[in-house]
Amino acid sequence: MTTVDRPEAGAAELRPVDAHTFRGLLRRQASTVTVVTTPGLHGGRHRPSLPPAGFTATSFTSVSVDPPLISFCLGRESSSWPSVARAEHVAVHLLAPGQQEVARIFAASGIDRFAAHPGWATGPFGVPLIGDALGVLLCRVVRRNEAGDHTLVLAEPLALGARQDGDPLVRHRDGHASTIGARPETW
Repeated sequence: MTTVDRPEAGAAELRPVDAHTFRGLLRRQASTVTVVTTPGLHGGRHRPSLPPAGFTATSFTSVSVDPPLISFCLGRESSSWPSVARAEHVAVHLLAPGQQEVARIFAASGIDRFAAHPGWATGPFGVPLIGDALGVLLCRVVRRNEAGDHTLVLAEPLALGARQDGDPLVRHRDGHASTIGARPETW
C-alpha cells in the first residue's frame, strides 16, 4: 500500500485516484487527434474473418527516433480490438483542422465507421487510408503489451504521407480545437 503525506499549505490536495477522477484530469490535457486504421483480415482454420477497423486515438505518441517507433493504446473491450490484435500493419492519421467529423465518426460505437466516412481508400497491405489527413504513418506492428484494461501497441513507421505543413486538430475538455493562430517570428 502506498501512503502519501499530507500536502503543505498552498499545495493541491491529494486524493485517491478512481476512474472518474482520473478521466477528469486527463480531459485537461490537450492532445493531437489521430485515427488508427487496420485492414480487414481473412479468417483461418479456427479464426473468423474480421472487417477493417478504425478508431479515434488520443494516446498516440512517438517512442523512438532511431529506430523510428510510435505507440498507441486501445482498450481490449473496444470493437476495434479484435482486428488490431491480429493486424500486422496499421496506419496512423494525424487529423487536420476541419476533420472534427472524421474524429467523431471514428470515435462512435455501434456504426460501420468506413460506411459513415466514405473519404478513404485502400492503401498498401490493405490498410484503409483516410484522405485529407495532415499526415499519415503506415506502420508495421512490432509489439503489443497489456497495460491494465488496454494494450500498448508499438509500431515501426514504414512510410510517411504528409500534406504541406499545418496545424493539427487538438482535443481538449471533450471538444476539438486547432492550434492555428499568430506565431512569433522566431521560436
